[in-house]
Amino acid sequence: MLQQHTEESPLLEAAPPQSTDPEILKHNLLYQRFTPAQKRVIVALISWAAVIPFLASGSFIPSIPEIARELESTGPVISLAVSLSLVTASVGSLLWATYSGSYGRRTVFLLSLPCLCIGSAGVASSHNVPILMFWRVVQAFGASSGMSVGAGAIGDIYRLEERGSAMGIFFGASLFGPAIAPLCGGVASHYFSWRHAQWALFVMGLFALVPVFLWLPETLDPEKLRRWGATEEHKKPVFLNPFKSLALLRSPNILVTTLAGTTTLVTDFVLMIPLAYTIGKQYNISNEAIIGAFFLPAGLGNIIGAPLAGRLSDRVVVSWRAKRGGKWVPEDRLRACLWGAGVFVPLSVLLSGLTTQFVPGTPGIVLNLVWLFMNGIGVDVVLSPSSAYYVDILHARSAETMAASGSFRALIIALITAAILPTINALGVAATGALFAGIAWLGFGLILLTIKYGDRMRAWVDVGYSTVRDN
Repeated sequence: MLQQHTEESPLLEAAPPQSTDPEILKHNLLYQRFTPAQKRVIVALISWAAVIPFLASGSFIPSIPEIARELESTGPVISLAVSLSLVTASVGSLLWATYSGSYGRRTVFLLSLPCLCIGSAGVASSHNVPILMFWRVVQAFGASSGMSVGAGAIGDIYRLEERGSAMGIFFGASLFGPAIAPLCGGVASHYFSWRHAQWALFVMGLFALVPVFLWLPETLDPEKLRRWGATEEHKKPVFLNPFKSLALLRSPNILVTTLAGTTTLVTDFVLMIPLAYTIGKQYNISNEAIIGAFFLPAGLGNIIGAPLAGRLSDRVVVSWRAKRGGKWVPEDRLRACLWGAGVFVPLSVLLSGLTTQFVPGTPGIVLNLVWLFMNGIGVDVVLSPSSAYYVDILHARSAETMAASGSFRALIIALITAAILPTINALGVAATGALFAGIAWLGFGLILLTIKYGDRMRAWVDVGYSTVRDN
């Protein structure tokens, strides 16, 4: 029976610096299974596996006009493939995360990456829209394991005080994909063919699959791992409900933090998706490669912001724990999100809208590059500590929590992205930027709310929060 956590009994009490509790000592051994060098190899492998989903989605967007022309369709119809892949990725992430908690992280990567390779080859070979849509679904399904299962692996091998830094490195490395994907897709579309970009994804999928097969060890707790055929019971296939993970959103802490992350991430889509129709139109830029290059500052901001935010969140946890005499309050990690959620994210989307509408010529282009870089940093300063927070409070179900929050966020963003261009056409670029800046500030308020009332929120619904003994 799960222990009910109340305001009078904090979620995690302080453990003695050198605990003699057998359960704590046993759990600490899980973090000693791998040397620091082995842990770095694991982070590198799962980061590379997580790069490809972003490449698959990001490189497709600049290619939409060319794909529409070649398949004798329209931009809006081909754009449906983006929304369709987001929905597929949401469901796929839930499925892979659920099974990774029973059959292991390595097994899931070895099953999902071939789907990515086959889907990429299928997209590259497509000659009509229905076939293209089908293979995009297969591709997105295979790619969807990267972030949630990778974050679960981070939780498997890093202890609390190291987890934020490791998660930041994972996010920063994996978000190298969004930094280069639009440029790669734009270059392929303008100088070669969109099919070349998809064949490149096929090759990259192989370059992820082979190293994972050769060098990625299983990171899941051996006591939880269900090995195929190891016992009579394990010879029977187990059918797990992937949507069961969504029940974790009953937790106010998970739901509110996810909503805050959604208000942050949506600003990235507001800036990126209509870029050809906002910055491209305003400054008379039609070359797909140059349009793709505009994504680089945001990607560079992602790469810099994620490790910075992860390390900062670890320092915040250690600092506030010391102030409380050793007692850990998990919401302290979210304090690292505040300057990103309150300053960088809303101001970047607001200033980009104002600049695009009112500042012509080269100064406008330069300023927009600055705002895109600022947004890239801000988004990761919010999302990286938030992801580590999920792992902190639900360590045993970390991959499922990441998948549930990510799927919920993706479904909302899929709906919002369909309304971005119509909103810009109706209100203008500046007003749209102001609208989403206001939404981002609401997300900042939600983070403040969680930091202040997190203990009470946990007391409302107990979904099996982690304790000091299993974290």
